[in-house]
Amino acid sequence: MQRLAIAFVLCAPAWSQPWLFTSFRGNGESGVHFALSEDGYRWTPVRGDQPVILPQLPGMLMRDPFLARGPDRRWHMLWTTGWTRSQEDGSLTIGYASSADLVSWSRQKLIPVPLEGARNAWAPEAVWHPKQKEWIVFWAGTVPGRFPGGGQTGDSGYNHRIWAMRTRDFESFSKPELFFDPGFNAIDSTILRAGRRWLMVFKDERREPLRKNLRLAWAGDPAGPWQAEAASFTTPWIEGPSVMKAGRGWLVFFDHYGKPQHYGAYRTRDWKRFEDVTERLCFPPGHRHGTVVRITRAEAERLRALR
Repeated sequence: MQRLAIAFVLCAPAWSQPWLFTSFRGNGESGVHFALSEDGYRWTPVRGDQPVILPQLPGMLMRDPFLARGPDRRWHMLWTTGWTRSQEDGSLTIGYASSADLVSWSRQKLIPVPLEGARNAWAPEAVWHPKQKEWIVFWAGTVPGRFPGGGQTGDSGYNHRIWAMRTRDFESFSKPELFFDPGFNAIDSTILRAGRRWLMVFKDERREPLRKNLRLAWAGDPAGPWQAEAASFTTPWIEGPSVMKAGRGWLVFFDHYGKPQHYGAYRTRDWKRFEDVTERLCFPPGHRHGTVVRITRAEAERLRALR
């Protein structure tokens, strides 16, 4: 933590090409944090590194905040609301809010996840399907007994796969469907367009034998089917990938949650060779995984003005 704190002091924004990174702190109980950058390497916190979006619902977490701008030009945010089903009413949900300017946000709501028997709904994200004109909302979840033989490869009996629902308005949703099954325990998936294909970066969640690393899967359509690559491109104890286009290449951000906990990135130009550029990064202390997105100059200035 001392090295991260020193790096934070040395940050010096230049504000030429703004990017926004969403994140959480601790367990996600305090809300969503924002940070801004022009190059993807140096990140300066918004609002003095205080939460920009506070939880509106009692006891709700705001972990893994995902952010995307829709074809309606409106910003849509999803997040993990809790570790498991509600112990009070048995509900399973993901969080949602939207905004036109990243400053004023709609009332937060809980989107029900009607996946029978599921224990959890972690790290929800969404991708807009340009041909079908709808969002694919996807998340990681364990349905006990659904995939026999793999229940002991993860932690506490979890055996995740990636599930999805479809929506056009974040009001009505299709029934949950199995979206991605690499044949093993997997969480923390994110999807982007990479050339002519669609790319998924996801976490291999297996602990026995130890994996806990990031892998790639490819598809010709954002709805799949997805074909996972055979090997990981990272070390173990890494999760929460987020990807941004950086010049001729890409930065794949990751949350190294093992000791010593830190936030890092790999750089690649071809998705075959990867360089660890963590030592070049400057993040606010305690930054945990979310989403990196491109924003306008006006949006960045509004966020800089928050107090």
